[in-house]
Amino acid sequence: MKNLKLLLLIFVLGFVWGPVLLTIISVGQMLIVNEFILPPMIAAMISSMGAVAVIIARPPLKRNFKILFLSMALSFSLLLILSGLKPFNLALASSFTIQLASSLLYVVLLSLTLKSILNKIAFNDLSKYYLQLVFIRSMKKLGIIFFTLIVLVPFLIMIVTSLKSQQLLLANPLDFSLDFSGGLKALLGSYAKLFAEFNFGRFLLNSFFVSIVTVFITLFFSVPGAYVIARLNFPGREFFFHALLLIYMVPAIVLVIPLYAIFTQLGLRDNFLGLLIVYPATTIPVALYMLQGYFRNIPFELEEAGIVDGLTRIGVILKITIPLSLPSLVSVSLYVFMIAWNEFLFAFMFLDNVEIFTLSRGLVSLNSSEVPRQFLMAGAVVATIPVLLIFLVLERFLISGLTAGSVKG
Repeated sequence: MKNLKLLLLIFVLGFVWGPVLLTIISVGQMLIVNEFILPPMIAAMISSMGAVAVIIARPPLKRNFKILFLSMALSFSLLLILSGLKPFNLALASSFTIQLASSLLYVVLLSLTLKSILNKIAFNDLSKYYLQLVFIRSMKKLGIIFFTLIVLVPFLIMIVTSLKSQQLLLANPLDFSLDFSGGLKALLGSYAKLFAEFNFGRFLLNSFFVSIVTVFITLFFSVPGAYVIARLNFPGREFFFHALLLIYMVPAIVLVIPLYAIFTQLGLRDNFLGLLIVYPATTIPVALYMLQGYFRNIPFELEEAGIVDGLTRIGVILKITIPLSLPSLVSVSLYVFMIAWNEFLFAFMFLDNVEIFTLSRGLVSLNSSEVPRQFLMAGAVVATIPVLLIFLVLERFLISGLTAGSVKG
């Protein structure tokens, strides 16, 4: 019975992970070499089963790379032999370097993935618990791969398109291979023209200005407001709190036409002031909700001690609450920054002067038949990278800030 379970485990994991990983790598290689590739699924399944069998035979220790190396070597050999030295149904002499690198990448990813799935599994006593654990780990990794590809593939296509010339795009829009013969200057020509001819540097500065000022205005009103909701008791507190959330639930499309008419009459359209009124109005309610949950978890005894030492309520907020709430403040700031940075509807309706266009508004000006497609893709990359970099730098603050107010201390 135990041997039957092991054989079933080897078959299922090999049947799933070999074809999945080889298909993903084949698609990537197809985009590079611009040739249709039909990966050998039988060879992928058997090579994957071989890797599983090696790991099961001698489960690797925490720092033992010998078993991983053996599983990689076996799966690599099986892949080449069973595919007739055509790991991607292409002659090995065709794009030899790319095929070899892709094959090595396949066996490395395969062995590391299987090791993480089979880590600490008792193969001598393969109970229902361990089988369920293997299933959960496999589904988790498949989910990560699936959603990563959904996000990553369009972004990669956007980058590749931005690096191509108009002639190559017209010749074959589905060719995602890059031409490096012209050097780095030719490859990045779209980005150089984007800033030189389409005023994208100004759009970038405008978006930074509007987003940063929106963050400061939001925090200026949200921090004391969230403190009042979290700490002070007054009639109608809960009603006031829920009423703020109702404001956030109103769709922007419902507000944009009345605001357009009002701002036109007041002279607030076609300048930053209109955006700096609308953006904080839409971000303050959710910032209040996020911050009050964190403020409730700060021990009230710390604030009482500050008051005993002579601090006012403002002093308590500045010297106790804010320093202890730094992760939450960073996460709220990042959230508000991304909303202001990516907002399009109000910017599109309120801004007509090209000198004060934000990035989202400027991107629309590139979406026309008169502007080559690679400039639009280059603009989209420029608009995405700053937020991506800020998110990567502040990720640990974002995670701790979002989870800090979720559990009552």
